[in-house]
Amino acid sequence: MTPAWTAVLLAGVGCLALKVAGLAMPARVLERPAVARMTMLLPVALLAALVAVQTLADGTRLALDARVAGLGAAVLLLRLRAPFLLVVATAAGVAALLRALA
Repeated sequence: MTPAWTAVLLAGVGCLALKVAGLAMPARVLERPAVARMTMLLPVALLAALVAVQTLADGTRLALDARVAGLGAAVLLLRLRAPFLLVVATAAGVAALLRALA
């Protein structure tokens, strides 16, 4: 087995262990207001961090390119409460157009 597959399998086992740990958590712990608030906000924070890294990073450098303009268009349309498919298509179109012009 290659080291890459070993890493994938270990990551899978780690994810399963985290899931089992979450399921084994007593209900009284999960019902605390601080824990409930954190579990509601954590996915949003993780998604925002993922979007920021994927948009602004190029390896280890900061990259301000067409992806930033596409993200800006998406944010604008989301603020206007546009349908999600329109948001995604517009963001991709803006980024593609700017890359084609560059």
